[in-house]
Amino acid sequence: MAITAQLVKELREKTGAGMMDCKKALVEVEGDLEKAVDWLRQKGIAKAAKKSGRATSEGLVALASSADGTAYALAAVRCETDFVARGEKFQEFAASVAKLVLDKNPADAAALEALLGDELQAQIAAVGENMTLGDFARMERKGPGAVGVYVHANGKIGVLVDIEAGSADTAAKPAFQTLAKNLAMQVAASSPLALDPSCMDQAAVEREREVYRQKAREEGKPENIVEKIAEGAVKKFYKEVCLLEQLFIRDDKKTVADVIREAAKEVGDDLKVLKFVRVQLGSAE
Repeated sequence: MAITAQLVKELREKTGAGMMDCKKALVEVEGDLEKAVDWLRQKGIAKAAKKSGRATSEGLVALASSADGTAYALAAVRCETDFVARGEKFQEFAASVAKLVLDKNPADAAALEALLGDELQAQIAAVGENMTLGDFARMERKGPGAVGVYVHANGKIGVLVDIEAGSADTAAKPAFQTLAKNLAMQVAASSPLALDPSCMDQAAVEREREVYRQKAREEGKPENIVEKIAEGAVKKFYKEVCLLEQLFIRDDKKTVADVIREAAKEVGDDLKVLKFVRVQLGSAE
């Protein structure tokens, strides 16, 4: 019997088990739906899946790095309680997920789930709590410079920042290393939406602009200055959500762009932040 997507869907709805587990069960029993349910129960997978309705608001953002220090990965793995999150078994599993992201660079959540196979359900069965996969990210610096890395002490937030330099020697300089750490901490604390205004979703910017246009009109402002008010508000918005325009968390008399320029002068090299990623534990959807 052919194992169709519809058959896999039906089994998932009956058991709550993962897609890959359902497909494997159907293959094992030659497409018999009821036997597949029993097969999953026998393996403890259907029982683990019953926990899938439980909230997973605790967990860990795990970090993995390549041996040469040029590539890093972050992976959020969620569980139900802080007690489990602090356990060695859970932390080892979270670290293995981050390592999988580092080594295999999955394109999306479905690809990561496929790479894990039965392992997530096995962990749920072993630990006795629901677990879910959260966001993940991978970053690699292939030229001069380095990836700035920061994982908050509570394990709930992780950040990677790609910093390009002109010279291969620059990354070893203390001023550069301090900058890399500070930039990653800035992203963790301030949660920017984009690197600079040019990287912003222009539809989102226009929505913001329109909000302030209408607000100005409701306040009775003359039409000839409504646009100026809206533009001023958008500029303020950029300072809040664009990393390079944000005030530096360690010295609010400087912008992040100012701090980068100062560090570049100190190390005697051109420095440029190319991108960043912020992974937060969050809660299950």
